[in-house]
Amino acid sequence: MNLTIRPKADGWVSIFNGKNFDGWKVTEESPGTFTVQDGAIVVAGPRAHLFYEGPVGNHNFRNFEWKAQVKTMPGSNSGMFIHTAYQPSGWPSKGYEIQVNQTHTDWRKTGSVYALQDVKEVFVKDDEWYTEHIIVQGKKVTIKLNDKTINEYMEPDSISQGKSMKKLSSGTVALQGHDPKSKVYFKDIQLKVLPD
Repeated sequence: MNLTIRPKADGWVSIFNGKNFDGWKVTEESPGTFTVQDGAIVVAGPRAHLFYEGPVGNHNFRNFEWKAQVKTMPGSNSGMFIHTAYQPSGWPSKGYEIQVNQTHTDWRKTGSVYALQDVKEVFVKDDEWYTEHIIVQGKKVTIKLNDKTINEYMEPDSISQGKSMKKLSSGTVALQGHDPKSKVYFKDIQLKVLPD
């Protein structure tokens, strides 16, 4: 397994090699939900999650940027999790989900910090590649679509002081397989660790 990681001059590191899941770990419940085709991760199948477990930052990030090229098919739902941790099944209990959804029946659309600061507008189209860029700095999460900031969430102190697993702390990133009718593509998945 060759996982030599060399950051680019601007600090970005590719965390998906476009060929296989080296550095990633899929949940045990439905591993077939994730495949690799033509340099992209294809998410299609029953609920499952794909967690980054590679060497960048020892897959434990506090302040970081994460971006990917994403393409949703009509009626599809997915998500990009932050500050999460591997678990073998179920919806991740740790961290936040950043929504990926243009036309699924869920009213929370792409760029939502799911159920905490939701976006109702749709900024990109199904069946077209776009860039989803997540910046986590302290208690602030910024989401950009194609370089346009569409959501800025500031976590209140009351959440940080509670015992909830759903808070900003540190952790890895993950991709969501939502349901068998959803098909979403991810490629050019990159991460940049920021200073604490």
